[in-house]
Amino acid sequence: MLSAHRASLLHFLADPDDVELEDSYEYFDDGLLIIEQGKIIALGHAGELLPTLPKNTQITEHSNSLLMPGFVDTHTHYPQTEMIAAHGSQLLDWLDTYTFPTETKFGDSIYARDIAERFLNELLRAGTTTALVFGTVHKESVDAFFEACEARNLRMVAGKVLMDRNAPDELTDTPESGYLESKALIEKWHNRGRLRYAVTPRFSPTCTEAQLERAGQLLEEHSDVYLHTHMSENLAEIAWVKKLFPHCKNYLDTYDQAGLLGRRSIFAHCVHLQEEEWARLAETGSGIAFCPTSNLFLGSGLFPLGEAVSNKINVGLGTDIGAGTSFSVLQTLNEAYKVMQLRGEQLSPFKGLYLATLGGATTLDLHDLIGNLNPGKEADFVVLDKSATPLMDFRMRQCKTLFEELFVFSMLGDDRSIKQTWSAGKLVHDRDR
Repeated sequence: MLSAHRASLLHFLADPDDVELEDSYEYFDDGLLIIEQGKIIALGHAGELLPTLPKNTQITEHSNSLLMPGFVDTHTHYPQTEMIAAHGSQLLDWLDTYTFPTETKFGDSIYARDIAERFLNELLRAGTTTALVFGTVHKESVDAFFEACEARNLRMVAGKVLMDRNAPDELTDTPESGYLESKALIEKWHNRGRLRYAVTPRFSPTCTEAQLERAGQLLEEHSDVYLHTHMSENLAEIAWVKKLFPHCKNYLDTYDQAGLLGRRSIFAHCVHLQEEEWARLAETGSGIAFCPTSNLFLGSGLFPLGEAVSNKINVGLGTDIGAGTSFSVLQTLNEAYKVMQLRGEQLSPFKGLYLATLGGATTLDLHDLIGNLNPGKEADFVVLDKSATPLMDFRMRQCKTLFEELFVFSMLGDDRSIKQTWSAGKLVHDRDR
């Protein structure tokens, strides 16, 4: 059965850095999005499409709203939901003080299910319909997460952490057990419904060469799974990697030698890369998750987005919960803008919202399924309320251009701005209910 949504519509067709700005997006001030069986079948001007609809079509009117593709979060940790906003320190101390103690709880399936539900509730409240997600070392944590996603029919990617050194005993596996458990999870969950699997070594300091090699074996045996890890977030971390891997040319080489680079390999942070690392990421088609909120919270540094753009590397936004302090991609854009300002660069709201939607989907190699509102795509979208707060309502009424409206959303917007979130054509969050 057909359904339709009437609102202002915005989606991106290309990266604003690759084409003329007016060719990078489509905007319909009075638009109509038509959906059938969870997929988009048409979009355009409401005046043109309304007469073509069958008489019994259900039409939902979204007044004073902007409808966009669902947001894509390219790096986050669901087990860290309960420790968000824990008092900050630098990365390595923060892991020992907060992260590892919290993650020890996830061998308990009941506990993991509870946190998975809370995490998904927060994602959907923030308008995020797809995320690349860390579990813990426990296979139970991944089962709990995927079970919760499957029940809501969400497009998600996640994986079990691999970690066999420099961590508490209760959070370590071995190269062999990590391989076997990951393989079993891949066979159980990868490409099951809308779910995908990511091989997930935490980062090089907590993985021996043997474990990284086993991660590479998983990628070789399952060519369409993902690789999800951290890299070059913090200067002390980089120095530690140099001591642990003296034979490697740089941090990236610790992964490269194990065969972990490629089109579905996503490296979170990448704040302090060398020129050779930028070139190698570009050569292999690997992607980066830009996590401005957590980089500022932990004092890690300012990600050079301009370097990624000049090297034509795919980049998406990551909230990086719980070092990131908001589930909201809009709030993450707020922080990204400030990072760019501190680097003497600019981030337009068009580029920012591209990164939040089609850019994130492209980084995750899911742009054939999600990321914009083209016919044939899965109907994952959000409805943004232009009058979500009294201040936003007042500020929006001063805006004269789409650029100005989008900038207000990316500076003042948060979960209150998300009126509704839809996944595969079904309502999965309604702010006002």
